Amino acid sequence: MKDLIEDLFENEVHIESNFLIVKESGSSVNQTQTNGIFSEKWLKYDDEVDNPQYHKFQEDWYLKLYGFDTKEHLASFLQTKKVILDAGCGLGHKTAWFAKMAPNSIVIGMDFSEAAFRAANRFKNIPNLFFIKGDISQTELKNNSIDYISCDQVIHHTDDPIKTFEHLSNISKSEFSCYVYAKKALPRELVDEYFREYSKKLTKDELWEMSDGLTKLGKALTELNTKFVAPDIPILGIKGGEYDIQRFIYWNFLKCFYNPDLEYGDSLCINFDWYAPSNAFRYSEKEFRKMISDNNLDIIYFHQEEACYSGRFIKRS
Repeated sequence: MKDLIEDLFENEVHIESNFLIVKESGSSVNQTQTNGIFSEKWLKYDDEVDNPQYHKFQEDWYLKLYGFDTKEHLASFLQTKKVILDAGCGLGHKTAWFAKMAPNSIVIGMDFSEAAFRAANRFKNIPNLFFIKGDISQTELKNNSIDYISCDQVIHHTDDPIKTFEHLSNISKSEFSCYVYAKKALPRELVDEYFREYSKKLTKDELWEMSDGLTKLGKALTELNTKFVAPDIPILGIKGGEYDIQRFIYWNFLKCFYNPDLEYGDSLCINFDWYAPSNAFRYSEKEFRKMISDNNLDIIYFHQEEACYSGRFIKRS
């Protein structure tokens, strides 16, 4: 399998065990800062709040995001793919999930943070699973070399998501799944941009402290268990209707994520994930559909919700 993976690259590479370094660091200040934030997040997450409940939540959401009815449906799909790339794999739990469902496929996880090395150590006993530390916007993989690419909740953290999308489309042989953040109401967008710029001045400890405060706010608002009917304010992008008070503030003014069905640390990491990275681009549905069309992809499945747009696409023949 190692020889097959090495042949996927434009230049000569050599895999040691199940791990390969293609690129160590970003070439821009924002990408370097973003990589550092995710190294911090993933290593803290791995040590403190890693739990099966969260992974089950993410697996079920993956099926919904990309149009798979059941885990068995996804497994049968993956088993038809010779080479699978999880672009932006983090600690590799989803990558390992893919590898276990498709044991005869080569499954590769790539991430630009230190999580790639941690993932390689954790999952070294899965024989068809390999990890690469590298830049998903410049993977150095050959065009038309990967049978299925999954870029789940990651592309918006690259310096230029449109160029990253183009690159991943080029290296895809057939199918490509991707998720982007959706633009929110105007007040929320303005606050997000202010926080993200301000966050660059903070230490990692200060970022965790800020995220903890936002998580506690989300928890307090959730526990109010209060609903009301909001008016439609289109000029601000605020949609009218019945809201839970926490959801109304969350979607329209301030991200203060809290999910009582998860561990507190999971919600804390999600808030940290949002405000700490310099790179966190958002898109309208029209912009995302244009990205897909511009890269000669046809839509197999398209999903939208308040947080995101996602879909599974195939190259036009």
